[in-house]
Amino acid sequence: MDAYSADVEAMMKRLASWLSEKDRRRYAAVEAAKLGHGGVEYIAALLGCDPKTIRQGFRDLEADQDPAADRVRKKGVDADP
Repeated sequence: MDAYSADVEAMMKRLASWLSEKDRRRYAAVEAAKLGHGGVEYIAALLGCDPKTIRQGFRDLEADQDPAADRVRKKGVDADP
């Protein structure tokens, strides 16, 4: 497995910080799948998430329908409307 360049890693972190929790885990799963063996651990370390979160992202993406379609957490309490 080849690691991404520092510039690409910075863009990936920036993008992940803008995503909702469910989209972040799904994005992480797609990136880990592209890398193959060792990808889950690499992406988990890069994005600061648990490998179990990425495995949940794989399960989400294998489902026929979005199991969390209506559930998106707001950032912080009473995020700006």
